[in-house]
This record gives sequence, structure tokens and C-alpha cells, in this order.
Amino acid sequence: MEQFKPVTKQDGAKLRRYYETCNYGICEYSVGTKLMWRPVLHPAWAEIAGCLVVRNEHDGHWVFDYPVPGPEGDEDAALDAIEAYCLEQGAAPVISVVPECKAARLLARYPYVRVSDIRTWRDYVYYREDLQLFAGRRYSGQRNHIKKFRTQWPEAYFRPLTGKDEAVIEQFWKDYEAEFPKGDNAKARDELRLARQMLKMAGKSWFRAGGMFDGEKLVALSLAEKCGDTLIIHIEKALYSYTGVYPTLVQEFACAFGDDCQWINREDDAADRGLRTSKLQYGPAKLAPKYCFEPQNELLTHVRQIPELKTERLTLSALTPADIPAYNALVLDQERNRWWGYDDVGGLGGPVEENSFYEVARRDFENRQAVNFAVRLDGKLIGEAVLYRFDCRGGAELGCRIDSAYAGHGYGTEAFTAVANWGLYKVHLSRVVAKCFKENQASYQMLSSCMRKKGEDETFYYFEKLV
Repeated sequence: MEQFKPVTKQDGAKLRRYYETCNYGICEYSVGTKLMWRPVLHPAWAEIAGCLVVRNEHDGHWVFDYPVPGPEGDEDAALDAIEAYCLEQGAAPVISVVPECKAARLLARYPYVRVSDIRTWRDYVYYREDLQLFAGRRYSGQRNHIKKFRTQWPEAYFRPLTGKDEAVIEQFWKDYEAEFPKGDNAKARDELRLARQMLKMAGKSWFRAGGMFDGEKLVALSLAEKCGDTLIIHIEKALYSYTGVYPTLVQEFACAFGDDCQWINREDDAADRGLRTSKLQYGPAKLAPKYCFEPQNELLTHVRQIPELKTERLTLSALTPADIPAYNALVLDQERNRWWGYDDVGGLGGPVEENSFYEVARRDFENRQAVNFAVRLDGKLIGEAVLYRFDCRGGAELGCRIDSAYAGHGYGTEAFTAVANWGLYKVHLSRVVAKCFKENQASYQMLSSCMRKKGEDETFYYFEKLV
């Protein structure tokens, strides 16, 4: 997996290679949003399978943008990599701000998934011509406001802003703060601070910036970025003392920079009642949804408690406190567990206590990350079978270990087959996989007897069992 790197200003040109032609049409797929909101979302990026993959932080958890493919990009391979990365990190593979055009693809990808579409996140997207012309009865209010502005400030004009306008822009912010009506609103103050930082990049080639001037005084400004066929407005500010300047700015900016676009996106309303009212008054063509996909594994859906499974000779059931001594002996048998492929002691991250391994198994099931079956012969624990690494796409991995004193009697095969069938036919998995070290001939023979060999590498043989 490619290493994720925090988004910085220096990464802008690299990100633009993907965003420049991206037709997702929502604001998160832009350099401006990544840079402006990096103190909040802490975006990090990687190039995977010819796609841009961005990992953000939201409410203390990772969420991933939908991959943005380059010319040779493979979206499915990028999604595979996100899922594998999350599996290794013990995190949920949450794909957020998914554009409507990609929602069906993810619905087909995940058998069980929780999908949300929060109203507050939706972007206001307008036909470019509507904001350029303000034609028709529904825009009579905007036209009246523009007329009042032009009457009171007939010499006002619009022009692009460049890196040479730094002093003019800085003075605008001083004037704006003097009129700022939300000075006691921490969220609004934070947004204003981030906007000020962004305007310092007005000279960057990927941004389009412009402002309304009253003589030499800048009275309104806007900064945008063209992504695919959409002009995304990142910042739109004006002095409230200039009545009618907002619709004037909107129209002038659309006329100056919108001709090569089909859509103009004025972003979301941040649950601000005034913003919502204003943006609706401009007659959006659509409120672009941003779906959040939270894939669920089959344990969450189908398994309320660990069942009891019966075979010809064995009983498989949940571990109990009475199993702790025998379970500890099994887990700490280093000679036996050299083939297990996982360091149980190292995985604790702390000192080994009497109930440490039992508690790990209990928590893993409580969090629906794994099912640990105690393998019992005549009531005595002689091993365990663990179904784990649920990939949220219908697959899980199965492992089995038997106490050395009971090896060679086929108990492992019997237990392994029972749990595999339970996973496929009761938990509704479509695929169970397993692996063994190449040197472990006993495991190789066992897996060969009940699964299909899928492949190998320098270390392992790989197997799978399908429905």
C-alpha cells in the first residue's frame, strides 16, 4: 500500500492532475477544499492504481474520498487497496462524500452497507447560464438587487485578482471584519480565518479569483476552481454595507470565468439558516448529494451470539472463563504456534495476564471483528478455530490450531470444515480463505482436503472455499 502523505500547498499541482478533469461535481474533489479545510479534516493522499486516493479524518475516524482515476486509473483496484489498508489497520473502510454517479458502483460492491445522505453536506449546483443571465421571473429579486447596486455605485467594476493584489485583498479583510455580523460565532470565525489563508494563493494557476471594486476599494471577492465541467466556488465574500453587491458579484464572476463550464457549484450551506435561504433563492438546478458508505461485515448483520456447532467427534462453542488455563497453554505453546502466523503475545501491546487472551477474543467478538470457537473433545478444549479478517465484500479468513497432544487425528480438518460451512451457509459469506506456511505440510494437507488451492508466494500457500 502506498504511503499516505499529508496534503500541503506544494502538492497542489500533483492533486490538480486528477481534479482538473474530475467530473464528480462536488466541492471535496478539488485542491481548494483540501487546502482550505486541512486543519479540520487533515487530508492525506496517495496515488494507487493510477488513482488519487485521499484519506480524511472525521469525528476521530478515517474516511476516504471515492478514488479519482487518472487516464489509466483502475477504480476497483484503488478500492481494493483502501479495503486492504483498513483491514491491516483495524479500521472500517468508510467511503465518504461519494458522488451520485458512483453510488450504484458501491452498492453493487458491498453486500451489507449503511448509506447516509446528510442534507447539510449537499452542494448547491446551478446551471452556469442561470447565474450569468438571471433571466425569468424567479430571478427578479436578484435583478432588482443588482439594479440598486448599479444605481448607487455606477462606477463599480469587476476584474480578476492575481498575486499582485495581496495588499488590496488584505485591506478587504480588514474592512470585512469591521462589518462582520457573526463575530461571536466560533465556526464562522474559523471559516473566515481559513478563507483569508486561501486568498493568499489567488495567483496560483489552478484558481480563478476576481472581485468587485468601488474605485480602488475591493468590496467583494470570490475564488473558484474548475474541475471537469464544474466551476467550484470556494470563497464568496462581500461588504454588507454595499447593498446588492452579492448578486452582482455572483453574476460578474460567472460571466468572467464560467463560459467553459456547464455547472457552477457554490458548495454547501454548513447548516446556516441564512446561507441556506440565500442559496435557495438563486435557484439551484440540483442539491448534489454526498453519500457516505459504511460497509458492514456479516457478523454485524447475522450473528448475535457465538453458536454451538457439532461434528462427528467435536463440539465447537464460545470460550468461557473456565477455558482460560487450557486456552493460555494453547496460545503460549511457541513450538506449536510458529505456524500460526500471528504473535499473540506481541499483539497484546502490554504484559501477559491470566485473562489477557480470553479478553482479546471476547472483545473481538463484541466488536464483531472475529469469532473464536473453542474446539472441544468430550468437553475439553483441545484447540480453536477463528473466523476473522472480514473484508466487507462477502469474504473472511479462517484459521485453526490444535493442541500438540491431539495432533494427527484429523480434529483440525473436522473443526475447520465445520466453521467454514457455518460461515458460508449461516453467516452468508460467499468466500472463506485460508493460508499456510509452505514448510507446514500438515496444514497444507488439511487445507487441500477441504478447500481449493488459489495460489502461492514465497511464504504461503493460499486456499479458498466458495459457496
